[in-house]
Amino acid sequence: MKNLANCKPSEFLRQTNKIRKSVSKWLTDTDIMNIRLRQADIPDDATEEEKKEARLEQAKSNLNAILDAVLDDHPDETLEVLALVCFVEPEDVDNHPVSEYLESVTEMLADKAVIGFFTSLMQLANLLT
Repeated sequence: MKNLANCKPSEFLRQTNKIRKSVSKWLTDTDIMNIRLRQADIPDDATEEEKKEARLEQAKSNLNAILDAVLDDHPDETLEVLALVCFVEPEDVDNHPVSEYLESVTEMLADKAVIGFFTSLMQLANLLT
């Protein structure tokens, strides 16, 4: 299955832009960026150990909320992003077994150049905001 790590440069750029648009919508729909910012409610008189435990519990709660948003509340949007990484149009996602997606995404994530490109884009976006 084709993915961003094994496509032509011109395909990479066009598909990256499709993915960017889909991810932007996905982030808005799932509210992940706000969920991850939820802070623990820590009493003023809490010990350092209690504060650490409260933060850890909040992080677990945030992760569970993110997974619920991504997998339960917005599975179609999540699958669209995954499919675009594999050059599959959203209307064709069910025509491929899960194993093809997983293998393709794993291959892409193992490619340091692709991950470096996306990391650079995220850093650039942070500079512009």
